[in-house]
Formats: sequence, structure tokens, C-alpha cells
Amino acid sequence: MDTEHLKLFVEVVQQGSFAAAARKLDIDPSAVTRAVSALERDLAFRLFERTTRRLVVTEAGKIYHDYASKLLQNLQQAADEARDLAGNTAGVVRVTASVTFGYTVIMPLLPELRAAHPSLEIDLLLTDTLVDLVNERVDVALRLRQDTDTSMIGTRLAKIRYHICASPDYVRQHGQPRMPSDLQQRDCLRCSVHGYRSSWKLRDTTGHVEEVDVDGWLVVSNSLTLHRAALDGHGPALLPDWLVREDLAAGRLVDLFPGHEATPTHFDNTLWLLYPSRDYVPKRVRAFIDFMKQHIRDQ
Repeated sequence: MDTEHLKLFVEVVQQGSFAAAARKLDIDPSAVTRAVSALERDLAFRLFERTTRRLVVTEAGKIYHDYASKLLQNLQQAADEARDLAGNTAGVVRVTASVTFGYTVIMPLLPELRAAHPSLEIDLLLTDTLVDLVNERVDVALRLRQDTDTSMIGTRLAKIRYHICASPDYVRQHGQPRMPSDLQQRDCLRCSVHGYRSSWKLRDTTGHVEEVDVDGWLVVSNSLTLHRAALDGHGPALLPDWLVREDLAAGRLVDLFPGHEATPTHFDNTLWLLYPSRDYVPKRVRAFIDFMKQHIRDQ
């Protein structure tokens, strides 16, 4: 039996349609249809009930999918273990992170990763939506919050500190706010992510926490764009240290409250490295994890 047919069948079930599976794999939809039809002929039973409006997996198809998925996982593990036994740190590592973190932190590290492990291929999925690591077959996730899924193995990479920043031009034109409550009178730059939009918290050196309601004319969904707006002088923005560290050092941005810790949610903000729990972690995945642990912690 052709394992490629099995892979396409499993992808159709996971994606919910032939067209979606074809888009995911970047192949012609007719190739997916032919593969599933050939598999049904070999098995002598239907895997799907097809109508003009929907695709439904048959009861026999559900059972077959469960076993086929496990078989493909076992074949992949066998290939990984055999490759590792041969001493090769090679193969594809599928990684996901937010758009901004991937652009700002991961991308600059890739040349050094390439030099250290030239046989690795990195498939980088940058998205601001939460990815299901198992269904999307992702090896490693770098996230700014812990996953509640207990099937994930998590490692804290670094504590994240937020800064309320503005450009020097903005400070010259509008003045430096003297206390956190002054922000209520400013046009603040806000993130549309739930929980980040309407208030910021600041904690001074004595431990006193003040929550400030913020408002402003510009709300954006991506912190990379928020960063650009702050640099362009549109107002104060709440941004993480990994994004603004170089700008603060170079004077392109000013920390408006350097004596305070700031946060949109809580003060225990952490960068996490997550990967699915499995019996065997391939050498290619372990190499990427170890590299990121070392280099991000160094930063």
C-alpha cells in the first residue's frame, strides 16, 4: 500500500476537505482525489461520504484514520531514530511563533543556527493565532504564555519585561508624563488583543501597583506595527523588552517610566518553549531546542 496515499487521506480528514488538504500540501486537488480513490479501491470500502456541500468520514474511515495516523507516526519515529543512530542532525524542524517574535528574535538567529547545523531545514510558521501543535505537526512553539495543554512539555526561556515607550519627538512635543495617571490624558497606542487594550498596570520600586485606564485613536492587532507607530511618534505604547531593547539603548525610544515595571496583564510574563510530549525527541528537534535555549537566554 502506498504510504503517500495514507498521508493524503489523513490530511483530508484533518483539514476537512480535499481542497483544504491540497492547499495545505501545495498540490493539485485532483491528486488528492485520485489518491483517496485509489486507497478506497485497495480497501474495498468507502472512507468518505461525499455530497456537493460537505465531506463526511464514514465509520470505517474513522477507524482506518486512527490506525493510519498511528502508523505514519511510527514510521516517522523509526526514520528519526535510524537517522539519529547514523549520527545525522538533519531533517525538517517545524516551528511556530508570533509574527513579531519570529521577525524580531528568531530570524536574526537563523544564520548562526545554519552554521551550527547546516543539514537542518526550518519550516517557520509565523502566526498570531494559537496553533494546535499536534494537528499541525509542529515540533516546537515559542510562545509568550504557557499552554494549558498538559500534553505539551514547557521550558521557561526568559522573563519578559514591558516598557511604556514613546519617541523622543513625541516627548519634546507633548512632555514627559510625571506619573502613571497622566497617561489617561494621552492618546496611547493600544493593542487589540483581548486583555491588552483598555488598561496598563505599573509597579513601582516599593511594590505599589497602579492600574491605569488608557485610550487613544490608534488600535492595532500586531505588536510589530505598534512598535512602528511608537517610533513614528504617534504616542506611548506598551512594548516588550525583546522588541524595544535596541531602540531604548540607541535613543530611538524613551522609557517614560524607567522606575516602574509595566504590564498589560500580570507581572510574571515569561517566554516559553513548548513541544509535544512524545516517547522520542529526534536529534533534529533537540538540536533546535538546545540552540534556542542557549541563545535566547544569552540575550
